[in-house]
Amino acid sequence: MALSKPCFLTLLICLIMLALVFPSHAQNSQTDYLNIHNSARSEVGVSAITWNSTLETYAQNYANQRIGDCNLVHSNGPYGENIAKGSGSFTGAAAVNLWVNEKQYYDYASNTCATGQQCGHYTQVVWRNSIRVGCARVQCTNGWWFVICSYDPRGNYIGQRPY
Repeated sequence: MALSKPCFLTLLICLIMLALVFPSHAQNSQTDYLNIHNSARSEVGVSAITWNSTLETYAQNYANQRIGDCNLVHSNGPYGENIAKGSGSFTGAAAVNLWVNEKQYYDYASNTCATGQQCGHYTQVVWRNSIRVGCARVQCTNGWWFVICSYDPRGNYIGQRPY
Protein backbone atom coordinates (compact mmCIF):
# COMPACT_ATOMS: atom_id res chain seq x y z
CA MET A 1 0.00 0.00 0.00
CA ALA A 2 1.62 3.26 -1.14
CA LEU A 3 1.19 6.51 0.76
CA SER A 4 -0.34 9.41 -1.09
CA LYS A 5 1.77 12.54 -1.39
CA PRO A 6 -0.28 14.47 1.24
CA CYS A 7 -0.05 11.54 3.70
CA PHE A 8 3.69 11.23 3.14
CA LEU A 9 4.21 14.96 3.74
CA THR A 10 2.09 14.85 6.89
CA LEU A 11 4.09 11.88 8.16
CA LEU A 12 7.37 13.64 7.38
CA ILE A 13 6.26 16.80 9.20
CA CYS A 14 5.22 14.71 12.23
CA LEU A 15 8.63 13.01 12.33
CA ILE A 16 10.43 16.36 12.13
CA MET A 17 8.27 17.74 14.95
CA LEU A 18 9.03 14.70 17.11
CA ALA A 19 12.74 15.19 16.50
CA LEU A 20 12.45 18.79 17.68
CA VAL A 21 10.39 17.92 20.76
CA PHE A 22 12.58 14.97 21.79
CA PRO A 23 16.17 16.08 21.18
CA SER A 24 18.89 13.55 20.61
CA HIS A 25 21.11 12.50 23.48
CA ALA A 26 24.00 11.98 21.08
CA GLN A 27 27.27 13.01 22.68
CA ASN A 28 25.59 13.55 26.04
CA SER A 29 25.32 9.98 27.32
CA GLN A 30 27.25 8.42 30.19
CA THR A 31 29.24 6.48 27.62
CA ASP A 32 30.18 9.65 25.74
CA TYR A 33 31.45 11.32 28.91
CA LEU A 34 33.30 8.19 30.05
CA ASN A 35 34.91 7.38 26.71
CA ILE A 36 36.58 10.78 26.43
CA HIS A 37 37.67 10.79 30.07
CA ASN A 38 39.06 7.28 29.86
CA SER A 39 40.85 7.88 26.59
CA ALA A 40 42.70 10.82 28.14
CA ARG A 41 43.43 8.81 31.29
CA SER A 42 44.71 5.87 29.27
CA GLU A 43 47.15 8.15 27.41
CA VAL A 44 48.94 8.89 30.69
CA GLY A 45 48.62 5.42 32.22
CA VAL A 46 45.81 6.18 34.67
CA SER A 47 43.09 3.60 35.29
CA ALA A 48 39.61 4.10 33.92
CA ILE A 49 37.08 6.21 35.78
CA THR A 50 33.55 4.85 36.34
CA TRP A 51 30.13 6.49 36.27
CA ASN A 52 28.46 7.22 39.59
CA SER A 53 24.77 8.07 39.86
CA THR A 54 25.23 9.99 43.14
CA LEU A 55 27.73 12.29 41.41
CA GLU A 56 25.40 12.58 38.42
CA THR A 57 22.57 13.68 40.73
CA TYR A 58 24.86 16.16 42.47
CA ALA A 59 25.97 17.55 39.09
CA GLN A 60 22.37 17.74 37.84
CA ASN A 61 21.20 19.58 40.96
CA TYR A 62 24.03 22.09 40.64
CA ALA A 63 23.44 22.53 36.89
CA ASN A 64 19.75 23.16 37.55
CA GLN A 65 20.72 25.99 39.91
CA ARG A 66 22.64 27.68 37.07
CA ILE A 67 19.79 27.66 34.52
CA GLY A 68 18.87 31.27 35.22
CA ASP A 69 22.33 32.75 34.79
CA CYS A 70 24.61 30.06 33.26
CA ASN A 71 27.62 31.55 35.06
CA LEU A 72 30.69 29.41 35.52
CA VAL A 73 30.76 29.49 39.30
CA HIS A 74 32.50 26.67 41.13
CA SER A 75 30.20 24.98 43.58
CA ASN A 76 32.82 24.40 46.29
CA GLY A 77 30.97 21.24 47.21
CA PRO A 78 32.37 17.96 48.48
CA TYR A 79 33.53 16.86 45.02
CA GLY A 80 35.96 18.14 42.43
CA GLU A 81 34.19 19.80 39.50
CA ASN A 82 34.87 20.75 35.93
CA ILE A 83 32.43 23.29 34.52
CA ALA A 84 31.96 24.62 30.98
CA LYS A 85 29.39 26.54 29.00
CA GLY A 86 28.82 26.87 25.30
CA SER A 87 26.31 28.00 22.74
CA GLY A 88 24.59 26.33 19.84
CA SER A 89 24.68 22.57 20.04
CA PHE A 90 27.33 22.47 22.80
CA THR A 91 27.38 18.87 24.03
CA GLY A 92 28.76 17.13 27.06
CA ALA A 93 31.34 15.51 24.82
CA ALA A 94 32.39 18.95 23.54
CA ALA A 95 32.86 20.15 27.12
CA VAL A 96 35.03 17.17 28.08
CA ASN A 97 37.06 17.64 24.90
CA LEU A 98 37.67 21.29 25.87
CA TRP A 99 39.07 20.12 29.20
CA VAL A 100 41.18 17.37 27.65
CA ASN A 101 42.59 19.83 25.08
CA GLU A 102 44.18 21.75 27.96
CA LYS A 103 46.78 18.95 28.03
CA GLN A 104 48.91 21.00 25.66
CA TYR A 105 49.35 23.60 28.41
CA TYR A 106 50.29 21.18 31.19
CA ASP A 107 53.99 20.64 31.94
CA TYR A 108 54.41 17.45 33.95
CA ALA A 109 58.05 18.17 34.87
CA SER A 110 57.19 21.41 36.65
CA ASN A 111 53.58 20.40 37.44
CA THR A 112 52.39 23.78 36.16
CA CYS A 113 50.32 25.29 33.39
CA ALA A 114 51.92 27.36 30.66
CA THR A 115 51.93 31.06 31.48
CA GLY A 116 48.52 32.60 30.87
CA GLN A 117 46.87 29.23 30.14
CA GLN A 118 44.51 26.94 32.02
CA CYS A 119 45.18 23.26 32.54
CA GLY A 120 43.40 22.47 35.82
CA HIS A 121 40.38 21.02 34.04
CA TYR A 122 42.69 18.59 32.25
CA THR A 123 44.50 17.60 35.43
CA GLN A 124 41.15 16.86 37.10
CA VAL A 125 40.13 14.64 34.16
CA VAL A 126 43.32 12.58 34.57
CA TRP A 127 43.71 12.81 38.37
CA ARG A 128 44.82 9.28 39.32
CA ASN A 129 42.94 9.16 42.63
CA SER A 130 39.61 10.22 41.11
CA ILE A 131 37.82 6.99 40.31
CA ARG A 132 34.19 8.09 39.93
CA VAL A 133 32.50 10.76 37.83
CA GLY A 134 28.97 12.00 37.21
CA CYS A 135 28.02 14.70 34.73
CA ALA A 136 25.02 16.80 33.76
CA ARG A 137 24.06 19.26 31.04
CA VAL A 138 21.28 21.85 31.04
CA GLN A 139 20.16 24.57 28.70
CA CYS A 140 20.09 27.95 30.40
CA THR A 141 17.34 30.52 29.91
CA ASN A 142 19.69 32.57 27.69
CA GLY A 143 20.06 29.62 25.28
CA TRP A 144 23.58 28.64 26.36
CA TRP A 145 24.41 25.14 27.59
CA PHE A 146 25.94 24.49 31.01
CA VAL A 147 27.94 21.28 31.57
CA ILE A 148 29.38 20.04 34.85
CA CYS A 149 31.25 16.87 35.76
CA SER A 150 31.80 16.04 39.44
CA TYR A 151 34.68 13.80 40.53
CA ASP A 152 35.28 11.64 43.57
CA PRO A 153 37.66 11.77 45.20
CA ARG A 154 38.40 15.34 44.12
CA GLY A 155 41.76 16.16 42.58
CA ASN A 156 44.04 19.11 41.90
CA TYR A 157 45.80 19.24 45.24
CA ILE A 158 48.56 21.85 45.32
CA GLY A 159 51.98 20.26 45.14
CA GLN A 160 50.69 16.90 43.87
CA ARG A 161 50.96 15.63 40.32
CA PRO A 162 47.81 14.26 38.70
CA TYR A 163 49.51 10.99 37.65
